[in-house]
Amino acid sequence: MFGWFQRLLPHSSDFFVLFERHAVAVVGAADALAQLTAGQGDRAAHLRAIRDREHDADEVIRETLHEVRRTFLTPFDRGAITSLIGAMDDTIDEMNRSASAIELLEVHEFDPQMKQIGVLVQDASRLISEAAPLLRDVERNGRRLHELTAKLVKLEGEVDILHDTGMRAAFQAQKVKPDPLAFMVAREVYKNLERIADAFEDVANEIDSLVIDHG
Repeated sequence: MFGWFQRLLPHSSDFFVLFERHAVAVVGAADALAQLTAGQGDRAAHLRAIRDREHDADEVIRETLHEVRRTFLTPFDRGAITSLIGAMDDTIDEMNRSASAIELLEVHEFDPQMKQIGVLVQDASRLISEAAPLLRDVERNGRRLHELTAKLVKLEGEVDILHDTGMRAAFQAQKVKPDPLAFMVAREVYKNLERIADAFEDVANEIDSLVIDHG
């Protein structure tokens, strides 16, 4: 009789595993993007890896939304869970959009600033990967989580500077050797790369909100 009643009780799910799985996908995509913008290795393989990791992340999103709907006991508010995983997913979506633009526009050579942004995106993904397991105990890990989010915000600022510096250099190059198409391509690539950093900052804000509410 009790076993039957127990099966009817709402259950709790391990959302932390889902956060960590998603972080693995983010790191994988960021590594491929960094190699792509650095001009290292197999270009097609890097593009394929970014798409594959984006699909992995989509699967995690589907599982998370399903568990949020069916779980009664959640570690954070349902809105906080979906906002955080959604912000994390935006980072890899923006990486995929950047890779798609690079492929569509047939970009094979990258400015130094683009290469450096690729490195910073990789650094940001590592910060997310470190933060994800710390969410299991926000109260105890609040200080470290805040340090990580501060680093993410700092990286976003560095990307903004690289974006502006790169665009300024591309504009100045037009004065020496006009090539409107090359300028438009550079602007598109920089725009997409900058959006990745913006998405990472959004993740930082979501984590900070959890620290404030539960730390």
